[in-house]
Amino acid sequence: MRTGIATVCLSGTLKEKMQACAIAGFDGIEIFEQDLVTSPLNPEDVRTMAADLGLGLDLYQPFRDFDGVTPDLLKANLRRAEAKFKLMSRLGMDTILVCSNVATATINDDGLRAEQLSELAELAGDHGVKVAYEALAWGKYVNDYEHAYRLVEMVDHPNFGTCLDSFHILSRDWDTAPIEKINADKIFFVQVADAPKLSMDVLSWSRHYRVFPGEGQFELAKFMGHVVRAGYTGPVSLEVFNDVFRQSDVERTAVDAMRSLIWLEEQSAKWLAGNASEGDAAASRRRYPMELATLPKVSEPAGFNFAEVKADDTAQLEKLLGQLGFAFEGRHRTKDVQLWTMGQARVIINEQAAQHAEPAIAALGFDVDSPVIASARAQQLKAPVVARKVQADEEVFQGISAPDSTEIFLCQGSPDGTAAWTHEFGEGPEHPAAGASAVIDHVNLAQPWQHFDEAVLFYTSALALEPQPFAEVPSPSGLVRSQVMQTSDGAVRLVLNLAPVQQAPVQQSPARQARKTYQEHIAFAVDDLVSTARSARDRGLEFLQIPANYYEDLDARFDLEPGFLATLQELNLLYDRDATGEFLHFYTATVGSVFFEMVERRGNYDGYGAPNAPVRHAVQYDLARP
Repeated sequence: MRTGIATVCLSGTLKEKMQACAIAGFDGIEIFEQDLVTSPLNPEDVRTMAADLGLGLDLYQPFRDFDGVTPDLLKANLRRAEAKFKLMSRLGMDTILVCSNVATATINDDGLRAEQLSELAELAGDHGVKVAYEALAWGKYVNDYEHAYRLVEMVDHPNFGTCLDSFHILSRDWDTAPIEKINADKIFFVQVADAPKLSMDVLSWSRHYRVFPGEGQFELAKFMGHVVRAGYTGPVSLEVFNDVFRQSDVERTAVDAMRSLIWLEEQSAKWLAGNASEGDAAASRRRYPMELATLPKVSEPAGFNFAEVKADDTAQLEKLLGQLGFAFEGRHRTKDVQLWTMGQARVIINEQAAQHAEPAIAALGFDVDSPVIASARAQQLKAPVVARKVQADEEVFQGISAPDSTEIFLCQGSPDGTAAWTHEFGEGPEHPAAGASAVIDHVNLAQPWQHFDEAVLFYTSALALEPQPFAEVPSPSGLVRSQVMQTSDGAVRLVLNLAPVQQAPVQQSPARQARKTYQEHIAFAVDDLVSTARSARDRGLEFLQIPANYYEDLDARFDLEPGFLATLQELNLLYDRDATGEFLHFYTATVGSVFFEMVERRGNYDGYGAPNAPVRHAVQYDLARP
């Protein structure tokens, strides 16, 4: 599949955008007209630079408001078009995007529209240019891709075809199956964009909220499957209007964009394999003119292997884990690292290269079938590799870096939940004979505002986690967008939070700014939370203090047994219930930017106590104020 991206997707100058696209590995680019108009590079410079970078110049765009106009306006439009065709010759480009008219069309007549587009096609042919006609979702008279293709058939000119844009098609819920009936020779270009499902006017939706494939909710694999079946062989190019992307680091955004196309290519191949035409058993094995590459196949993670917190001063962390009931297993034999465990829940405290660092979540380990294959897949998806020094007889972890700089380690899982690397730690001085059973239930990570969508795609594509419907949680400092990523069985749950923008030290990286200004936590699931809480209290644990008003409201909502309600209030436990089960949890005080949560899931409760989140945010906000 030939990959492309429109320069409008990225921040920076045209030169910076082209360099970033080449670094990310794109085959070609669409030059957005404004990028060229505002560039000091002349068209010949751009042509030379593209050749030097190995980038094709696939599409010049956009040419707006041509058809359905009066004769005088048509004359002016043809003059304008000829100027652009001459410019394209200087650039060495042969395809231009012409959008259906949204502003100047006054005549709703397909016959006249086809006549005018025929004149454009003749003029384009004289200059060796192909016109890709696109139906904008908000087009005044033409807003449907099938309508646009009917006009292509009416024009019937070798230099006039159509552009299929996933946003304009899927935002209007048009059926994508008829794409297969379009003559592939008349599909001159294909653009793709994802988007969250929003209730708003389609123009605003398009201009501000498009995202890269895998970061929204459109059925892009199905769309691409129909495009491939039609026989299309040209570029598949990203056209994403997004305010955040155009404010973010250009190289990083380009890499995220390339990752999205790699993911889409794989997902489209899967869709084709799983959606053979009825009565055509060979369709799933058919070779199409466009060949779709696939990635090494991996299963979703079986569970958390460990969570790691990095800190300079570890005394408070050690005290907190001990009060929760974790056992100190000892220090690593060659590294300045500690291991604490409770059942199958393992927490590493890393003191290496942590000078002046407050406690923060630094790494997560996941159990996977084959760490080497999983790492190879992640690297093909442009994930940066994280390496750690090891001795000859120590476990070698396959590591990659997440968008928020959390290090992700892919570990060899075992049927009994043990971890081979734990033998590298010496016996702790105080190891209870039997501790409480626990596992890591979920981890909550704060995401920098400019990389939130990138994180969703990263965990979807590299770790096979599935995004759940996102929620917005009120807090005293604003709404917190919360996106759950999890495995199908819930063994791995990550909660990605986009915190309100807050002031942060300018010397820190964006990822660390998010960590500094918004708290993160690790949640552990136990069988008996009340017993766990009582034992933790006896060890001197400082619980997050929950207001009495919360328990009055809890009683009003659930009509709890008085003794049980009193126990919840006595121990600062929070409670939620739905049709499938119950959820009990409590929080510790915060150390640095990290706190811990202990939970008990009863029945088939699958949530996170979302109604209680505003209470937690409010209490933590008060504690953080000077």
